[in-house]
Amino acid sequence: MSNPPESSTDLFERLQHQVALFARRAEQTRLGGVGKARNSMDRAAYLLLNRLDREGPMGVKALAEAMGIDSSTVTRQVAPLVDTGLVKRTSHPEDGRAVVLALSPRGRSRLEEVRDSRRRLMAQVTEDWTTQEREVFTGLLARFNTALAEWHAGLGQRDETDGVPGAADGASLGEGVREPAGTGAVAGAAGDTQGG
Repeated sequence: MSNPPESSTDLFERLQHQVALFARRAEQTRLGGVGKARNSMDRAAYLLLNRLDREGPMGVKALAEAMGIDSSTVTRQVAPLVDTGLVKRTSHPEDGRAVVLALSPRGRSRLEEVRDSRRRLMAQVTEDWTTQEREVFTGLLARFNTALAEWHAGLGQRDETDGVPGAADGASLGEGVREPAGTGAVAGAAGDTQGG
């Protein structure tokens, strides 16, 4: 006898639970990766350095917009990176009052250490997966992160039950789904789909 079809509420319950587990395990992953313990890096630092590496020097406001966070958050998060020499803070070439942030050679080297450690970890975790399974998972995870970022960006512009089966009749979206902190943990843990 076959099992009855799963309801959308049950499916979304399983999904939100797996996302919560993923966020926790991804946060644990940042503490090490593979290799030396010094290859660990805070998620915010990793995403900031990654963005500066991929897009080049930029101002605080542009960096904040690119990452979908406010300027004060970028300023606070980048301060220890400047203090430790991973990021250089310079004057804007055309407007000396404006600040431009750039990845330092030390920051680039440190970022590459962490990337290498994380790539090796991903290879180990998925070593019994086929190339196609890795590609499908990576594509779906990128799609999920993009949708989550778009939902978060439009959070104040629509009813939070839009498009959620069962939500109109009072069904819960599940733990972590409504909370911006949960969305940030997932997006940050999975990696910024825009490169950093």
